[in-house]
Amino acid sequence: MRGSMVTPTIHNQPIGPAIYLETFGCQMNELDSELVTGHLQALGYQFVDQPGTADVVLFNTCSVREQAENKVFSRVGRLRQEKDKGREVVVGLLGCLAEREGSGLLQRRPEIDLLCGPGELDHLPMLLDNILKGQAVEAADRVALQGSNSRRSAALSAAEDSLEVLDLSRAFDPDGGAIGGRAAYVRITRGCNKFCTYCVVPNTRGAEVHRPPDAIVQECRALADQGVIEITLLGQTVNHYVYVHGAAVSSCGDELPQVGPGLSAFRNGTAGGPGSRKTSFADLLARIHDEVPEIKRLRFVTSYPRDFGDDILQVMQQCPRICRYLHVPAQSGSDRILSRMNRGYSVSQYREFIDRVCSAMPDVSIAGDIIVGFPTETDEDFDQTCDLIRSVPFKNNFVFKYSPRPGTAAINRFEDDVPEAVKRSRLNTLLAIQSEVSRTVHEREIGHLHEVFVEKLGTGGAQQAPAGRVELGWETPVGPQAQLSGRTPGDLITVFDVPPTQSAESLIGEIVPVRVHSAAPRLLRGSLEGALNPV
Repeated sequence: MRGSMVTPTIHNQPIGPAIYLETFGCQMNELDSELVTGHLQALGYQFVDQPGTADVVLFNTCSVREQAENKVFSRVGRLRQEKDKGREVVVGLLGCLAEREGSGLLQRRPEIDLLCGPGELDHLPMLLDNILKGQAVEAADRVALQGSNSRRSAALSAAEDSLEVLDLSRAFDPDGGAIGGRAAYVRITRGCNKFCTYCVVPNTRGAEVHRPPDAIVQECRALADQGVIEITLLGQTVNHYVYVHGAAVSSCGDELPQVGPGLSAFRNGTAGGPGSRKTSFADLLARIHDEVPEIKRLRFVTSYPRDFGDDILQVMQQCPRICRYLHVPAQSGSDRILSRMNRGYSVSQYREFIDRVCSAMPDVSIAGDIIVGFPTETDEDFDQTCDLIRSVPFKNNFVFKYSPRPGTAAINRFEDDVPEAVKRSRLNTLLAIQSEVSRTVHEREIGHLHEVFVEKLGTGGAQQAPAGRVELGWETPVGPQAQLSGRTPGDLITVFDVPPTQSAESLIGEIVPVRVHSAAPRLLRGSLEGALNPV
């Protein structure tokens, strides 16, 4: 059956095989999946919502968290059982897990038909074509991985990376996009140069490659033309973005992607080289804000605390459509653990950064990440982390238990010596502390009017929670109104009821005024105010 499948085209040919694509992990993976979907749809492939109806099942994988990896292999295992029963289906792994495991995974998991790393996603159509054309395909024709080329050393060599074409040829589907096609991600950098000991990303996604600023602005403008009003700029370390003009150009004079400078360049103030004409991250933010006014909200993640310059804060102050929200992971409140993590800053430096941010923007919202149970973490180390959480106005923290990840430095350097029960206890303790901090942050918003970007229908309104159950901090109300959920510019989740005279669905993807009247640790609750003039 597989050999009879027709490679899809869009020139009066039958629609090609049906694809089911499931994404695991971070926003970077979500963007990768969006780009892959658009690219394959342009070639005639169709996408389905259920794996059981698909001819091709693809998993875009994450290798950062063990839980996500376990989910992927569980799904692959179920597909193997279906294959054993005679089902003809192509199974492919994309992303970091495929890159980390390498081609040997095809022998260990024969039910997997193809592997494609995050730096080779533009080769996916070729891999699918190879497999769908015949029963027997050489392993080399089923694998696209960076391998030993994942770490590039010269700026010009980044031009050899054809993945930029995937961003530039983006086929954005408003009907299938987030929030009714009104929100989108735009990648400004790929890869990472930091080498935190717990993280595999520098090895799976390669060196930090920065896209030309003109290409980024062009992509933002094209998305705005299709109705997008909120864009989130993505990078492992967005504030390390710097593009040196003239350093990498094509034969036609077009600027090409280039590898970013190492951390020492930011530390010494020489990023980009002395006297070079360059576009910094602050410059890029200002350009997008000024040149694409149709974008009503401009966000970015993730920021690295040590090298976050005052020039970025100044642009955020001066540009009203740049959201005053920062996701800046601390990871630990212990200098000793931060050193073992190779984070490159101390707790005092992190606190100084937060003080600068809050001084420049008192209304800023701050979120972060914390890892508990990192090797050798003592009670004293953990107490210091608790103190940090209590002293910073985090709206939320994503708290994770440390788990050794293959391909990281930590798995070879440090014994995973913190017992699982201790990790679990510390995680619960931190979540409780963060809940109180979040409640305080949210309660400060009571009485304030916020412009809320409406994302989806809520779970409250006319439905009542089971007896005795509290949903997100209060009993779910009973009434005739529908409930909507959205986010403030500071990324605070806000829910509000919609009067019966107003169509709730018509407000999804719009920005509306909401007056906050109550708060809980995870969200705000408010009411629509004034005449609605959605953006």
